[in-house]
Amino acid sequence: MEEQKDQGSENRNGGKPSLNFYWIYAVIVVLLLGMLMLNSGQDGRQIQWAEFKERIEDGEVKRVVFDGQRATIMLNESVREAESEGEDEQSLLKSVYRSSDYWLHVPAGDAYLDDMKKLSEDYDFEYVYEPVNEWGQQMLTYVIFFGLMIGVWILLMRRLGGGGGGGGQIFNIGKSKAQLFEKGKGTDVNFGDVAGLDGAKEELEEIVAFLKDSEKYTNLGAKIPKGALLVGPPGTGKTLLAKAVAGEAQVPFFSLSGSDFVEMFVGVGASRVRDLFKQAKEKSPAIIFIDEIDAIGRARGKNASLGSNDERENTLNQLLTEMDGFGTNSGVIILAATNRADILDKALMRAGRFDRQIYVDMPDLTERKAIFEVHLGPIKVDDSIDVDFLSRQTPGFSGADIANVCNEAALYAARKGRDKVIHQDFLDAVDRIIGGLEKRTKIISEHEKKTIAFHEAGHAVVSWLVEFASPLVKVSIVPRGQSLGAAWYLPEERQITTTEQMLDEMCAALGGRAAEEIVFGKISTGALSDLEKVTKQAYAMVSIYGLNEKIGNRSYYDSQGDQTFTKPYSEETSRIIDEEVGKLIEGAYQRAKDILQSNYDKLSGLAESLLQNEVIFREDVQRILGERPFGKPAEPEAKVEETETDPGAEDAGAEDAGASDPSTGNDAADETPFA
Repeated sequence: MEEQKDQGSENRNGGKPSLNFYWIYAVIVVLLLGMLMLNSGQDGRQIQWAEFKERIEDGEVKRVVFDGQRATIMLNESVREAESEGEDEQSLLKSVYRSSDYWLHVPAGDAYLDDMKKLSEDYDFEYVYEPVNEWGQQMLTYVIFFGLMIGVWILLMRRLGGGGGGGGQIFNIGKSKAQLFEKGKGTDVNFGDVAGLDGAKEELEEIVAFLKDSEKYTNLGAKIPKGALLVGPPGTGKTLLAKAVAGEAQVPFFSLSGSDFVEMFVGVGASRVRDLFKQAKEKSPAIIFIDEIDAIGRARGKNASLGSNDERENTLNQLLTEMDGFGTNSGVIILAATNRADILDKALMRAGRFDRQIYVDMPDLTERKAIFEVHLGPIKVDDSIDVDFLSRQTPGFSGADIANVCNEAALYAARKGRDKVIHQDFLDAVDRIIGGLEKRTKIISEHEKKTIAFHEAGHAVVSWLVEFASPLVKVSIVPRGQSLGAAWYLPEERQITTTEQMLDEMCAALGGRAAEEIVFGKISTGALSDLEKVTKQAYAMVSIYGLNEKIGNRSYYDSQGDQTFTKPYSEETSRIIDEEVGKLIEGAYQRAKDILQSNYDKLSGLAESLLQNEVIFREDVQRILGERPFGKPAEPEAKVEETETDPGAEDAGAEDAGASDPSTGNDAADETPFA
């Protein structure tokens, strides 16, 4: 924006830089200050009253000028010549141009004035009384004072108005803060830089194509879409898509955030909306992009008892009017992005405003591979890097997570002094992001270490021997992040989950606590995240997914969030839900205990291997436990914990998110934080 403003000022002046009047003001102030200093300067040397009286009595004084406070003294020519003998050339030059030889400060009082008058009558010298004229100095003082006041006022107005040049003053506070890209000035991002979002790119490319060649569509009677809403989890590339549109479109592109409309002054948000659309209409065809639109687009009228923000609602009302009111917005397209589409106002989501809702989902295997290829471009990697392997070992990772993996791998390589990033750096980066930093210096007693080993071995054995649990690829008892041990899985990327799959996953999650009870006869707090995940899964099966025979085909899930303070079922139903959840969890726990008791030797062998090596991989588990039954061999070695929706939910030591998104039916991995 600053470059565009500079270029605009140069074009208006014929290619010459514009004159800055602040320099002229500075020169004037310096000159005035210089004149003031010259006027206040003292000529000659100061003498005292006794010396002054003595020189008059000796006949050396030629002329005295008195202004009521100070007397300037001029000596006779002969005396001046005598006093200037022996002085250097510079001193002589000063004596020629000075207006007097000496000056005297006359003390207040009638006695000194009477003495001055008597001396002028008794001795032969010229005595002149000239009152001082301070008008020039007073005017200069007033000019400087008022100039400083005006400067401070201008500075305050700019600060209150948000800074900036012409549009930053308080009187322009209602102006839009949108950043404008036009005349070929884009964001240096185009659709080629966006990988793994083919569906979203296709719809946005159509919008860009409509703006570039609208006749192709209007000839068939088609109308340009009013708006497109990008919806998806954080880090999936919604803002990146908008930047690509700004880079591809050859039309003005206005970019701002939803919070830019919010201000402490009443009515500012609506005023900025009006100004934004006014600018866009003037530059039509144009695109407006509002990031995080939920800041002003929340549903109106909800939770009225708690009070509401009228200013935010007024801003939303103005936005709705501008998008589809009596006025026409021909050639203006609105793009918006949010990860909280469920809280947006229904009037904002209807056809005619946001005609298209583009869902930007987590990338699948093929899309992750494309994203890795983009982010590996600027990194110096070794020839051993396998992009297919990296994409397989990062299920549930968003585009931002993949970019973070590549960056962390480069940091690991630089920290170890390597010239290129090798395969192991990427493995360490994935472990670091999922589980946290290793803490090998953490003090753990032998008994605690043995408990952790059997806990993790219990997870590994149960998940290996049940049919639908995700393949185990790595087990560690090295403290990492907030956890004291963790197990990594490679989940199957599925869209729906059956009852049997969820029961097997619950059984595997409870394998750690079951192993503690079987081996030590007592349990610990180490199964906190396991219990949290299992409890959420059980309640989701009974009350959300309709997977319980006693409750039946009923779901009490509220996707709109309207049932914040009330339950949609009776107390009797609530009691039945609690009973059925308890049966599911206890059944899965007993099943895990039965599996471990019948395979106690395998549990002990795996725990001993963990105590000895601290980290074991799929090959070690296969050597101890044998081939996995049910004809489902594990994938090639991939070191990630089980996840399908959010890799952050499975961080070893982080609280498990469980089935936090009932619409997917996915669950997180086994963890052992040992709180």
